[in-house]
Amino acid sequence: MKLLIVEDEIKTGEYLKQGLSEAGFIVDLSHNGLDGHHLAMTERYDLLILDVMLPGMDGWRILKSLRESNKEVPVLFLTARDSIDDRVKGLELGADDYLVKPFVFAELLARVRTLLRRSTSPAKELGLKVADLELDLARHRASRNGKRIHLTAKEFSLLELLVRRQGEVLPRSLIASQVWDMNFDSDTNVIDVAIRRLRGKIDDNFEIKLIQTVRGMGYMIDTPDS
Repeated sequence: MKLLIVEDEIKTGEYLKQGLSEAGFIVDLSHNGLDGHHLAMTERYDLLILDVMLPGMDGWRILKSLRESNKEVPVLFLTARDSIDDRVKGLELGADDYLVKPFVFAELLARVRTLLRRSTSPAKELGLKVADLELDLARHRASRNGKRIHLTAKEFSLLELLVRRQGEVLPRSLIASQVWDMNFDSDTNVIDVAIRRLRGKIDDNFEIKLIQTVRGMGYMIDTPDS
């Protein structure tokens, strides 16, 4: 497994590289955003660890560029920016996880392994379908009425969870634990933002709306006549 760390704090970057290398990973390290962006766009990585505040090009712009180029490599933000707005922004841009500094290396390693396990686990099924929405599990692709819908890795995981449990109302706490591996904080709107982004891609341009909100309970996906 090959990882890229983009971190401008020299000691932190070297600490991460050494720890992850000792854990068995091949690790590249960049100390500025421009070089990190170039590596992320031109080399193949299994996971990126990005700081937000970087010289040359910040982490937000790097991630935005990756997702606009349809690169679905998992991205973990590791940053001192700990506000709810920053967390939401990271997830909106397509990050798969968000860890705040200072951090414990054991937790970072566990999150890295979880993201890698999700992105490399073999598909047991070829696909899933609800109405004209189809999921290709092997290639992590979604389409409606034959039209390709570009999703981030996290958006695909969220959609897959909803489709697998079609017709079942999923509370925010369950979605948080299943998709983000985190405990649900009622003061955050991370889940609502993620659903809103997913709905914009899955439903907004189609007459039949599949993602449904059940007030006070959560979200589900189903055909309207069900």
